[in-house]
Amino acid sequence: MIGFIGSVFSPWYRWSGRRDPENHCCINVATYGPGSRFTMTDRGRPALRRSADTFEVGPSRMHWTGRQLVIDIDEWGAPPMVTPVRGQIILTPQAVTSAEVALTPDAAHIWRPFAPTAHISVNLTQGHVWEGHGYFDANFGSRALEDDFDFWTWGRFPMRDGALCIYDATRRDGSSLDLAVAIDAGGAVREVTAPPRTRFARSLWQVRRETRADAGVMPRQRLNMLDAPFYSRSLVETRLNGEATTGVHEALDLTRFRQPLLKPMLAVRVPRRRGWTFPD
Repeated sequence: MIGFIGSVFSPWYRWSGRRDPENHCCINVATYGPGSRFTMTDRGRPALRRSADTFEVGPSRMHWTGRQLVIDIDEWGAPPMVTPVRGQIILTPQAVTSAEVALTPDAAHIWRPFAPTAHISVNLTQGHVWEGHGYFDANFGSRALEDDFDFWTWGRFPMRDGALCIYDATRRDGSSLDLAVAIDAGGAVREVTAPPRTRFARSLWQVRRETRADAGVMPRQRLNMLDAPFYSRSLVETRLNGEATTGVHEALDLTRFRQPLLKPMLAVRVPRRRGWTFPD
């Protein structure tokens, strides 16, 4: 589940010239398995309302209670499964960090790992009712991702004493980002040395994938979660510094995303809704 102001993967935002991010906001929800749905409605400025502790986009909202992030979802699935997606997600961080990481030298792109270790409770209409471990992070940027990056991968892997987050990227100027951050149970953040990048099987759309792995270990997909021509999200099993772990992995091919023909395809999955009136 992702909340956007300036929906970076919205063709409508790109076609608008990216001049008004608040006029292109959304709450994106993706579920997996039987009854899976994908929602990513691009909404206009009237649908956005926010305060210090609440973020609302149309009928859905996120609210920080001081201890928990409560997410109330009231969306419609994207074609071809145009049905309601409703319910609530509650995320309870084990600790909240103060870390902030610049992904480019000029800090045009920032990553904030707010709560890499958390408990999550999910209760959605399609029968997705479960509890487990989760995470909460955020990205901020003043330029389009595809203007500064060709490719990146991200991974969050639970470890015995917390979590290990890995951010690797190839920038358009030819430089690289190679980042591994360990977060302990108390929220302390430190940069660490992780094993080298290791390629593994491409996604269904043939998106290149890589993550970190100990020498002689081949990472492998345990669950396909989301597959697009430029993007892959999956559960990936690997071994990091001697510890076996399975975490959420993302690969983003921004060279593909820059292709103009991709935007009309995305518009089918990302409908545009301009108007909205909040009830009194």
